[in-house]
Amino acid sequence: MQFGDDQTKTMTMAGLNLIGQALTIYDQDLRLVVCNAPFQTIFDLPSALVTPGATFRDTITHLAQRGEYGEVTDVEAFVQERINQARAFEPHYMERTRANGRTISVEGSPLAEGGWVTVYTDISATKSQEALLRAHSDALSDQVLAHTEKLSQTNRELAAMITALEETKRQLTASEARARLTTEMMPAHIAHVDPTGHYTYSNLRFSTIFPDRGSDILGRHIRNALGPDNHDKVRDALNTAFGGAPAIQEFTDPASARRIRTALTPDLAGGAYILSMDVTEETQTRAALQQTHRRALAAQITSGLAHDFSNLLTIILGLQSRLGRLPTLPADAAPLIEGTLAAARRGGTLLSSIAEISDPRSLRPTATDVSALMQDLVTLAEPTLPAGTRLHLNVPDIGTVLLDRGKLQDGLLNLILNARDAMGTSGEISLNVRRVHDTWIEFQVTDTGPGFSAAALKQGLDPFFTTKGSEGSGLGLPMVYDMTKLAGGDLRLGNTETGARVTMRLPFREAVQASTGLALLVEDRDDLRALLRDMLMALGYSVIEAASADEATALLADLPDIALILSDLQLEGEATGIDLAQRLGPNSPPLVLMTSLPPDAALFLEAQKHAPVLRKPFSADDLAALITPSQEASL
Repeated sequence: MQFGDDQTKTMTMAGLNLIGQALTIYDQDLRLVVCNAPFQTIFDLPSALVTPGATFRDTITHLAQRGEYGEVTDVEAFVQERINQARAFEPHYMERTRANGRTISVEGSPLAEGGWVTVYTDISATKSQEALLRAHSDALSDQVLAHTEKLSQTNRELAAMITALEETKRQLTASEARARLTTEMMPAHIAHVDPTGHYTYSNLRFSTIFPDRGSDILGRHIRNALGPDNHDKVRDALNTAFGGAPAIQEFTDPASARRIRTALTPDLAGGAYILSMDVTEETQTRAALQQTHRRALAAQITSGLAHDFSNLLTIILGLQSRLGRLPTLPADAAPLIEGTLAAARRGGTLLSSIAEISDPRSLRPTATDVSALMQDLVTLAEPTLPAGTRLHLNVPDIGTVLLDRGKLQDGLLNLILNARDAMGTSGEISLNVRRVHDTWIEFQVTDTGPGFSAAALKQGLDPFFTTKGSEGSGLGLPMVYDMTKLAGGDLRLGNTETGARVTMRLPFREAVQASTGLALLVEDRDDLRALLRDMLMALGYSVIEAASADEATALLADLPDIALILSDLQLEGEATGIDLAQRLGPNSPPLVLMTSLPPDAALFLEAQKHAPVLRKPFSADDLAALITPSQEASL
């Protein structure tokens, strides 16, 4: 695919601005040819000094006068010395500490046609890790430490030289190669379709966003690549982009059950650029957060009313009891008094249900064997079913996953009892469990009853809606729906040819597989660290400790035999437990995060995307409930 000169320049600058280092190219007359956005950001330069044609002298003078190089007594002499060094056009590498305390490396390399390219890299984090390594140097010999520091210095110099050479090479290579390199680095599918809907460009991320499909889609029509169902969902947004206006569309890919967000941007030739991202985890977190906010609002509205009604019911119960004890009441008064008492007691039960669905509470996921849980559920449910009703269970070997065992069992039992009530004295209830890719665990309850009415399909999840008349509270399905949404899942009502169907989907999160051995404890409070150390040792672990994410990262690099990481979410320094989770590789030990934040806090919800989260305070049993012994530990 060929691009015009203006588009080539635009894409080149976009690629340069994406790298994390500052870069400049000056010509042989010491005038700026090109620089990227990080150069202006790092040194806080005015626009005039990052405009092509700006002189090297003006830039150095500006930085010296602002104190970038520390105290300079003779600015003119200092600037002239730097210019003389620049005109030598010799490769160079240096490290210096800036006035703001940050440490940068500066590496320059001459160009064959004159001038030179310079790369500026912030190496403050690397220096901090070296300082951390020195802090632990009592465990290393002087010879090993010296060798490590020398090797680190050599590696930085080599990395700086390689970076400069690669940057120079990118300046001389074709713009299409630079654009592809940039797009392949992004965790998204980036593509272009022409006005007829055929792909003219695509990175290799298509199969990442749409699993089990090949990424070789060049020349194919978008309907064939996405599939008819997905194409129908984005067709209106695609036509909007073809018409010259940007559009965004979210949809669920039926093949993988993943939630996809697609942004379409029109080009100048009637086609469109397409950016597609997997937002499944974001959607799950958003659903949980929205449900938490709805419950908080409901609690605020109902708490005052519930308090007043509770007082009124207490008065009614007391007065009716006193009436029942009077010796001169008419003969027909007793059943009326008893009916009033029964109604008041039912009102109290209803208020308790309202409190259950609106009061703040959090889920407590534990390592749960799904097959065993379903067998326990059948044991609980079968005695409540009429003699003519049969309960069928279909559960494949899903393994051990993180679920709130108690609330899930309560919710499924509620669905089974609802099916029983709908069928009467006979019928069949089926509970089918399956894993939907690596995204969901699906629980589906079907029956052979009359099915949901149109009103029930529309309002069945609303509080107080019931089809059972005076026998129903209208809070059973809403409570199951509330639990499902709190977990980031979904609950749907429907009908089959033979009866009703309720489908519950919960996020699939594998339980932590950890063997006893060496545990890394990351906690910045000394008193808590001591308690948690004892807790881990009681579970059979040897414990090594760190107070920050940076210190933990260094220990993980030095000690490959760590079996488990238990880390606080909020740690000293800038890095959090989430940052530690993002640094772990595919073969890293399992991680469990802990926090005292409420479940609806943004940081808590973000942490759940990366690892299981324990809410403080917790016991050794709570921690053990999250961990499943690995196969190695069970041998």
